[in-house]
Amino acid sequence: MSATGATWRNWARTEKVRPVRVERPTSAGAVQRAVQAAARSGLGVKAVGAGHSFTGIAVAPGVQLDLTDLSGIIDVDHARARVTFAAGTRLHRLPALLKPCGLALTNMGDIDRQSIAGATSTGTHGTGGRFGGIATQIRALTLVTADGELLRVSETENAELLPAAALGLGALGIIVDVTMQLEPAYLLQAVERPEPLDAVLESYLERCSDADHFEFYWFPHTATGLTKTNTRLSGDAERHPLGRFGRWLDDEVIANGAYRALCAVGTLAPASVPATARLAERVSGNRDFTDHSPSVFVTNRTVRFREMEYALPRAEIPAAVREIRALIESRGWRISFPIEVRSAAADDLWLSTATGRESGYIAVHRYYREDPTEYFAAVEQILREHGGRPHWGKLHTLGSDELRTLYPRFDDFTALRDRLDPTGMFANRYLDRVLGCAPGRPSSGDNGINATAAHK
Repeated sequence: MSATGATWRNWARTEKVRPVRVERPTSAGAVQRAVQAAARSGLGVKAVGAGHSFTGIAVAPGVQLDLTDLSGIIDVDHARARVTFAAGTRLHRLPALLKPCGLALTNMGDIDRQSIAGATSTGTHGTGGRFGGIATQIRALTLVTADGELLRVSETENAELLPAAALGLGALGIIVDVTMQLEPAYLLQAVERPEPLDAVLESYLERCSDADHFEFYWFPHTATGLTKTNTRLSGDAERHPLGRFGRWLDDEVIANGAYRALCAVGTLAPASVPATARLAERVSGNRDFTDHSPSVFVTNRTVRFREMEYALPRAEIPAAVREIRALIESRGWRISFPIEVRSAAADDLWLSTATGRESGYIAVHRYYREDPTEYFAAVEQILREHGGRPHWGKLHTLGSDELRTLYPRFDDFTALRDRLDPTGMFANRYLDRVLGCAPGRPSSGDNGINATAAHK
C-alpha cells in the first residue's frame, strides 16, 4: 500500500518530514519490491518503526517504509529458546506473544513502545552490569540490501557481518526479521528506595556488579537518589505484584498526570522547579514488589520530553554525575526532569555504545516545551571529557570525525556500508553526519530530491 502527502513526526517532536511516498509492506517480498521501486525512481528509502528516536535516524525524505504491519512471531526454536520476529513487532506486544512459549527477553529498557528492529538498530540497552543491550541477544537477521536482494546474516551465514548488522543504525539495509536468543520466563523482585545521593554514588560500582539490574534517578535540586534494584527469580517463584489501584496511583496519576502539570507550571514559572523536585523526592520510591519481568522493567511514560544519553567507562560515572550537579548549581538552572543512571556489560558489536568496555549510562532530559540546547551542550562537554559515546537514538552533536575516535571498528563499519549501499540509498542527513557520506551519495544529501527534514 502506498500513500503520499502526510507529514511524519517522531514522538519527541524533534524531527518531521513529508515523504515523497509511504509504503506499508506486510512481507519481506513487499519490502524488496518497495526498495527496487525506489531505486528505479531515484529515491532513497528508510524504514520507520514507532518513531521513538529523538534524532533524525529514521527520517525518510524519499520513500518511508512503515513496518507496522510487518509484525509478529515468524518461527520458534523451542530447543534453543530462539524466536524469530518480524521487524516491525512492537516490544510491548512481546509478553503476550511469548507467553505460550514460556520465554522472555534477557533485558529490556524502561520504555517498550519501540519496534524490535528500531530498538536493536539504535542500541536500546536497559540496565544491568552483567547484561548487554537488546541487540546483543540477536543471533540472526535478514536484510533487504540496496539491490533489493535478501541477505541472511547469522552464526552460520555471513557470520562475520553479524557484529555490524545487529546494531546497524539502519545504514546497511532494511531489516525484515530478527532471531533473538531468549530465556525461560522469569520474575523480578523490585526494591525501590530513596537514598542519599552521595551514598548512591559511592556504592554505584559495587551495586552494578552485585545486583542483577540496578539504576537510579536524581532530581536536580535535591540530595536524594531514587534507586531501583531488581533481582532475578525463577518463573515459578511467588508473585507479589503491585495492587492495581496502587500502581495506577503511582505510575499514572502521580508520575504522569501530576508530573505533566508540574512540568508545565515549571515552564511558565521556573522558580517553582526546585519545590517540584522536592515534592517528587518525597512521593517517589519505597516500593517492594515481585512480578513478571516486563511488568518490572517497563514504566508507562506519557510526559513528552527530549533526551541526551552518553555511555561512559563505568568507573567514570560517579565523578561525571558530581560534575553535572556542580554545573547545574553554578549556572542556576531550573531542571525539572531527573537524571537517569544505568549500566551495561561490555560487548563486541561494532557500533554498540558498550563495545569493548563495561559501561555506565547518564541520561539527561528536558520537558519538550523547554529549550534543551544550553543544558545539553554543557552536559555533553562533561560526558565527552569522560570518554563518553552518545546513544545513537538520542540527541547529541557529534559527527563522524569525533565518533571515529570512539569506536575501534568504525572504519570497518563504514567500509561495509559502502559495499552494501554504495550510493547511500538507505542514508539520510543524520547518517551522513554520524557516518560520513557513502561514496556515491549526492553531495546535497537529499537522496536526489528536494524534500528535507525540519527541526522544531
